[in-house]
Amino acid sequence: MIFCKRPAVLLSLAVLLTSVTACGNNPNARNLEQSLAADPRLQNNPGIVSESQTNEGEPGQNQPTSELPADFPQNIPLYPNAKLESVIPASGAKNPVVTRWLSSDPSNFITSFYSEQLQKSDWQILEQPTDELEDTFKVRRQDLEVTISVQPKSVTNPQPDQPQTATTLVIEYIPTSTSATEVGEITNPKSSPVVPDNLVKQPANTSSETSIGKSQQFDDLNQAPPEMRPAIQDLAALGVLSLKSEDSVNQSFEPSKNITRREYARWLVAANNAMYVNNPAKQIRLALTSTQPSFSDVPANDPDFPVIQGLAEAGLIPSPLSGDSTAVSFRPDAPLTREQLILWKIPLDTRQALPAANLEAVNQTWGFQDGGKIDPKALRAVLADFQNGEQSNIRRVFGYTTLFQPKKPVSRAEAAAALGHFGTLGEGISVAEAVNSRRSQN
Repeated sequence: MIFCKRPAVLLSLAVLLTSVTACGNNPNARNLEQSLAADPRLQNNPGIVSESQTNEGEPGQNQPTSELPADFPQNIPLYPNAKLESVIPASGAKNPVVTRWLSSDPSNFITSFYSEQLQKSDWQILEQPTDELEDTFKVRRQDLEVTISVQPKSVTNPQPDQPQTATTLVIEYIPTSTSATEVGEITNPKSSPVVPDNLVKQPANTSSETSIGKSQQFDDLNQAPPEMRPAIQDLAALGVLSLKSEDSVNQSFEPSKNITRREYARWLVAANNAMYVNNPAKQIRLALTSTQPSFSDVPANDPDFPVIQGLAEAGLIPSPLSGDSTAVSFRPDAPLTREQLILWKIPLDTRQALPAANLEAVNQTWGFQDGGKIDPKALRAVLADFQNGEQSNIRRVFGYTTLFQPKKPVSRAEAAAALGHFGTLGEGISVAEAVNSRRSQN
């Protein structure tokens, strides 16, 4: 039966096509031809398919929308010149809401915006841009985790010599049950976002990460003096003792090796910000790479520029910004000396102006035999350190001594010991307390 029907069907089609072709000028034939033609919308826009077709067979699947959800956190900065394209709701409690935006601005403009805005508030930076073609920020604030991806778009594959036509911005977040101050109703996303007034900055350079990092493991801590090991181990648990311009995980600490000025600057900022991770008023803000360098030997492309420039802008190290016209060079790879260790650290302990000091006052308090060798700029810090009693950096690091040896290089173990406590006698925080606080939060 099947074989008998096929010739009849083929014959019918042949007759029909012959009729259409032969009677091309006949109105009925033209109507028939148009009814058999492909939908012109599909010819011009092959991606057009009805919603019933796309949703068929996929019950319960979340479909994109073009309006921000009511639980979009107000504290996430929105780039002013970006238009919301779509929102993909979370498909589960642990899955993020994905918002996609489009901007005509270059990607570096948007990256700089988020580098500045995220660092000015109390966001904890987990990851910062490393790829030239796609910049990604991963940040955390209380129970809220956010991923922001800045993706440049060009005519074809992104190349340095090709013009950028637009920038796609993707903001992902996981809805949480935070308070109304953290999550609230969003105003018109096309208007300029509300940015907190207390924002200050951290780097657009991931090589100088200063937020709490991954715990570090060193295989030679048994070579460090016993009294310094606890501080080193706790600082390593906070992940702030990077030995290079990127995070260190498993390697040798070399506790007796001299620490360089750039390394100590990096540790100082990282330790301070980790100690006060929940207190942005006491954190050190890092400089943007677009900032005019204060030191001739630390250009903006130096991996530690955000840290060193940030210390200079905060007035925590001598620089032309603080009125020291002789400090035009930072000498980042020179060994850190004892007097420099105290000079940079004490302002973060006292959080106030250093007292007036002279050689006689230092000799009367500390009784150093070599007090005359201390740089006049460091005298005030040395005198202020005496007021911290047993918590003074000099006593904790160097023990009892009548020789300060201000020009002597500092070892890595000694630098870590100095960072084991921030604050004054009776009012401060130890690195052990910071580690316990981090563990309790986790």
